[in-house]
Amino acid sequence: MKFRGRFGKEQRKKDDKHLESWVPKTSLGKSVRAGEINSYDALLATQKPILEPEIIDVLLPDLIEDVLEIRSTQRMTSYGRKQQMRAVVLVGNKKGVLGVGIGKAAEVRDAIAEGVKDAKKHLICVPFGSGSWEDIAGLQNSLPTQVIGKSGSTTIVIKPAPRGVGLVAGKVSKQVLELAGLKDAWTFTKGRTRNVLNVVLATMDALDTLNHQKKGVKVSAS
Repeated sequence: MKFRGRFGKEQRKKDDKHLESWVPKTSLGKSVRAGEINSYDALLATQKPILEPEIIDVLLPDLIEDVLEIRSTQRMTSYGRKQQMRAVVLVGNKKGVLGVGIGKAAEVRDAIAEGVKDAKKHLICVPFGSGSWEDIAGLQNSLPTQVIGKSGSTTIVIKPAPRGVGLVAGKVSKQVLELAGLKDAWTFTKGRTRNVLNVVLATMDALDTLNHQKKGVKVSAS
């Protein structure tokens, strides 16, 4: 896995050693470890939940991690206030695989690590296309159609754009779209856009709707 920012070479070496000593606990993990499932497409075909992040480490070693937000959180316990760090982490390979995770821990480094693990368990596939009427059919630079996503009070609309427009989006949603691998898109966001987590989840929700849209059946003329 490729890292940005805090992790670096030492973390990569640590994760490689962890992967070598990994002992799967789920049937899906055992199949991956044994080589019976050797691709991400084959993993999706099983339709089983991913409960071990090491499964993704084996099948998608080219994932890139990006930390979107780190903030301090507090909650009251019977022993007083307990402070934790919360990290919102995005992972993707710029080829249509994308995931977001939330990690909490006493230390920033541990919170990021937990966020990465959580993101690997919640990956989605983003289908590419050329849904803009101004573009040439068959390109894979944008989305096939307009999508809308929502999280809390935040709503985002993502529209296909012709080649060369780029990603017309806010800072956070642009990071999400870039890591997904999109080249061109128009976006419109409303609601509480300063909430990083809501913007990320709304963008992910919009992209994931492409996986649940009904596809028309072509009827040949007799």
